[in-house]
Amino acid sequence: MENKKDSPGVYIPPPLLYVLIFLAAVFIQKKIPIDTSLFHLQVTKIVGILLLVTSLFFSITSLRKFFQSKNTLIPIKPASSLQTNGVYNISRNPMYVGLVFIYLGLTCLIGNWWNIILFPILLLIIQKYVIKKEEEYLERAFGVKYVEYKNKVRRWL
Repeated sequence: MENKKDSPGVYIPPPLLYVLIFLAAVFIQKKIPIDTSLFHLQVTKIVGILLLVTSLFFSITSLRKFFQSKNTLIPIKPASSLQTNGVYNISRNPMYVGLVFIYLGLTCLIGNWWNIILFPILLLIIQKYVIKKEEEYLERAFGVKYVEYKNKVRRWL
């Protein structure tokens, strides 16, 4: 790495952004309720459970990879290595994909249209505030190796 003090500069932990948007949607539902009858269907509950199970794959495998490589999960600290194999062959951001599946799975289980309405805003925040900064940092830190990886593996799925 060129500069050991360099980092993505993401000061709000990304999981907190998912939680804040989720809670905002719950709050809005209390103030401006939208009919939740669709969420009471058995199929919606099954979809929610499937999304949560899928989230485990992305979350556990990506976290395990970070722990094995002794890399940091804290986005204001510099990375010690570039993750490119395992689940990182499927997505450059499997932790965020896992959080998306958790968000949508819980949405199906608790039944709130506001979570769906606010979901694009969440993705935009993650894309612009977190991922863009992380990608710029990883390109500075790992150069051509990251650019080649970025050209080979999709950002989300």
